[in-house]
Amino acid sequence: MSKKAKVIVIRTAGTNCDYETVTAFQLCGAEVDLVHINQLLRKEVDIMEYQILAIPGGFSYGDDVASGKILANEIQYRLMDAIARFVDARRLIIGICNGFQVLVKTGLLPGIDGIDKKEYTTLFNNDSGKFEDRWVYLHSSSNRCIFTKGVKGQIYLPIAHGEGKFLTLDKKTLDYIKKNDMIVFKYVNKNGELAGYPDNPNGSTEAIAGICNPGGNILGMMPHPERFVTKYTHPRWTREKLPEEGDGLVLFRNAVEFAKKKL
Repeated sequence: MSKKAKVIVIRTAGTNCDYETVTAFQLCGAEVDLVHINQLLRKEVDIMEYQILAIPGGFSYGDDVASGKILANEIQYRLMDAIARFVDARRLIIGICNGFQVLVKTGLLPGIDGIDKKEYTTLFNNDSGKFEDRWVYLHSSSNRCIFTKGVKGQIYLPIAHGEGKFLTLDKKTLDYIKKNDMIVFKYVNKNGELAGYPDNPNGSTEAIAGICNPGGNILGMMPHPERFVTKYTHPRWTREKLPEEGDGLVLFRNAVEFAKKKL
């Protein structure tokens, strides 16, 4: 009997996309544990027992300081040694929406200097000044990211965030991300072209919706792939002939297949 890849999905107060993330990985054949951050802080759970770590969307701790900041601090100051071992072992991390915000605030992304506490990027208030809840088109062209291997062209996913505007510390950081093929997703219009609001729903620099680290094993993205893993969550599933599989599922399958090869 073949071994299953093991996934840890971290939750805390305010997380609200944990069950969808668990389901997405389970649909791809993984064994998934939903673990509260306190279990990790108390050392009741060892992340090295897992091949994939997921930080799902939501509003961790109410985003009271800034989106994802409190959870990022817990990880940065109390779990980073364990996370460093996890990343060095070429295991996978995905942060979705609030999870992406956590990853940039810990310095895990973009990971220019490895795992570093410096924030080279951030996710700021949407240009619209309001919470954006809509479906968007994304273009993927990165060959570096493990999660998106074989994903070429355009996919369709929902967003739901108030602080999704991707910004870099300076032009040098942006140039580094571009040069090293770390831009995983960009917002585009229906025709696959870069466009303004609402196609770029938050005003992100160069329409960036998701990035990976130089090793390609850490992915952060604002859109929600876990919310579109079957056709039944597509807004037009009753009116269009759609494939059974939603556009987001391939990201989770790629991760699980990669992890299984390393078992």
